[in-house]
Amino acid sequence: MVSSWDIITLGFLGSFAAGMMTTVGAAGVVFVRKLSTRTEDILLSAAAGIMLAASVFSLLLPGIDIGQEQGYSKSNAVLVVLAGMLIGAALLAVIHRYTPHQHFKKTEPGVSTKNLRRIWLFVLAITLHNFPEGMAVGVGFANGDINNGMSLAIGIGLQNIPEGLAVAVALMTVGYSRGYAFMIAMLTGLVEPVGGLLGATLVSFSTPLLPWILGGAAGAMMFIISDEIIPETHRHNHQSHATFSLLIGFSVMMYLDTVLG
Repeated sequence: MVSSWDIITLGFLGSFAAGMMTTVGAAGVVFVRKLSTRTEDILLSAAAGIMLAASVFSLLLPGIDIGQEQGYSKSNAVLVVLAGMLIGAALLAVIHRYTPHQHFKKTEPGVSTKNLRRIWLFVLAITLHNFPEGMAVGVGFANGDINNGMSLAIGIGLQNIPEGLAVAVALMTVGYSRGYAFMIAMLTGLVEPVGGLLGATLVSFSTPLLPWILGGAAGAMMFIISDEIIPETHRHNHQSHATFSLLIGFSVMMYLDTVLG
């Protein structure tokens, strides 16, 4: 039987590994100086697709199964997970409302105080939304479900690659060196193990709350997808590319969850 401390350790390590994939993406600045808006939209949409599938197959559906194992009827288990999802989305909406941040927006050419502020707000936005992703990975190891946690860590890690590259390239566009841009992009990913530690701790010591927590983690990620990523990837008239990229990302994560989970 997997102990609570084992779950916490697995959640932390899984989210740490996923967060470090941001570093892999950031390393792309060695080869890439600038991303076209179409390429950026395609990459971010793929990330959104992975997050969406992870929310459904690794959080919401397992949450319903666990709810039924705890004695809820199927209908009530669904309602509990959905309530958790809405609470998670609402909490993230409040955080976004009262925390200064910038939606996914490309800066205009040239260096200015306004552009610098916009870039740093963009970096903050990425950092903020890495927290619920890390938490989702930590929660994914609930009940010692290593396969589910691993598939979530892999999926979130894959979608961190384009985000790491986007952050590093954005910083380079306003004159920062490759080394500095790489370092900052890497640091944004280190928020994930903090979220992973919290998520794994919650599910380890609050078993009755598992369906709520799984739903909440899913709701937080789905809020990011709808509020941040999809509107931005449709802003530059690349809707078709973005839509099919999202579907491909969704398919990749669905496959991973089915095979590994």
